[in-house]
Amino acid sequence: MITAVIAVVITLVIAVPLSAFFAVKRQEKINNETIGNAQEKARQIIDDALRTAETKKREALIEAKEEALRMKNESERETRERRNEVQRYEKRVLAKEESVDKKADALENRETKLTAKEEELKKKRAEADKLLGQRVQELEKISGFTSEQAKEYLLKTVEDEVKIDTAKLYKELEGRAKEEAGKKAKEYIVTAIQRCAADYVAETTISVVQLPNDEMKGRIIGREGRNIRTIETMTGVDLIIDDTPEAVILSGFDPIRREVARIALEKLIVDGRIHPARIEEMVDKAQKEVDAIIREEGESACLEVGVHGIHPELVRLLGRMKYRTSYGQNALKHSIEVAYLAGFLAGEVGVDIRMAKRAGLLHDIGKSIDHEVEGSHVQIGADLCRKYKESQTVINAVEAHHGDVEPESLIACLVQAADAISAARPGARRETLETYTKRLKQLEDITNSFKGVEKSYAIQAGREIRIMVVPDQVSDDEMVLMARNIANKIEDELEYPGQIKVSLIRESRVFDYAK
Repeated sequence: MITAVIAVVITLVIAVPLSAFFAVKRQEKINNETIGNAQEKARQIIDDALRTAETKKREALIEAKEEALRMKNESERETRERRNEVQRYEKRVLAKEESVDKKADALENRETKLTAKEEELKKKRAEADKLLGQRVQELEKISGFTSEQAKEYLLKTVEDEVKIDTAKLYKELEGRAKEEAGKKAKEYIVTAIQRCAADYVAETTISVVQLPNDEMKGRIIGREGRNIRTIETMTGVDLIIDDTPEAVILSGFDPIRREVARIALEKLIVDGRIHPARIEEMVDKAQKEVDAIIREEGESACLEVGVHGIHPELVRLLGRMKYRTSYGQNALKHSIEVAYLAGFLAGEVGVDIRMAKRAGLLHDIGKSIDHEVEGSHVQIGADLCRKYKESQTVINAVEAHHGDVEPESLIACLVQAADAISAARPGARRETLETYTKRLKQLEDITNSFKGVEKSYAIQAGREIRIMVVPDQVSDDEMVLMARNIANKIEDELEYPGQIKVSLIRESRVFDYAK
């Protein structure tokens, strides 16, 4: 048994290595066969790749040859086309050269002909000059004048005739223009007057307050006159209580103060309680009421005329003119009428209607405070317009509406005309013709009474007196003193509205005679 096992073990010991050996040999053989196959395949792949590369190379060479052939053909075609185009250009150039040569030949022929004609003309001109000189000499012999003398004589004759004709034509045109201008001016003024109508209420420097009975006079006077003194002190107006039944007269130069006093007194009469404290209260209420009326009247005037953008202070001053009169003519109504007339005239002559209305409405604005500020209402009005940034056209119209300065625009002239129309129309002012002429005559008589005065003229509706002095009797230095003396005498002896400008003129003339 053991022997069998040993035999088996020995067999196994011998068999296992042999089996391993044979297995290794077999694997080597298999590997060698596999490597051989792989190498064979690699050689086949390499051969195939070489054959394919050779094929691709031949194809690439063929394509390159074809492309080169194609490019060669295109280049040859472009070369042929360029050669043909160059040939066409050469033909055109040759044709133009031939044409230029022909034109040059023609020009040379023409120049030759012109040169010949010029030579011929020079000969003819020389002959004409010779003949003209002979004729001039013959004419000079016949007339007895040289050519220069004849030319001067002819020019002088023509000049005299032209001067005469020009003077006649100028005179004719001037007369026609004056005639047409007069007609047109009358038409414009008449049209403006026809399109404007206004009513006025004559006002004076007094106001009358009606009383319910005469017993009210005693209550107004008060104990020991305290009530009447309070009213006069508060309002600045004099109360006149006389024998006039059931009426009290308010007298004062300031129309606004007079209106405040009238309203306050009427309120006191209605209330019945008249004592100093109540008087102060009513006067304060009346002042506020008048201020409101003034503002409303100014705004209403601007709205009525159609003028906008005026400074509120100027609007208030316009409202104050409701209580200002000039010879009974209400200043505010007069300004409204002047604005309308200036607008109508501006429309007729073709200038700015709104600016003309604005200047017409503000032309007398200085009258609203002329009793409070020194100076004429013209200067005061111009200063107010400057202060509140009105245009230069409006300022000049205000300054020039009485001729104090020269008008700088057509609107200023229209405002002058409208102011004259409004003031001079029948019924506008209470001053009669007799009073007006008498005042002008007195003004001239006062100035003529001074020694050295040759002539004097009242102009600008009595607002200026123009005096011509004798130069031998009055020197330049004496004129200053003489003007002051005349102005003082006018102030003392004459009653007049506004101010009067005194203008002295001294003219020296020297004569001599040439013998």
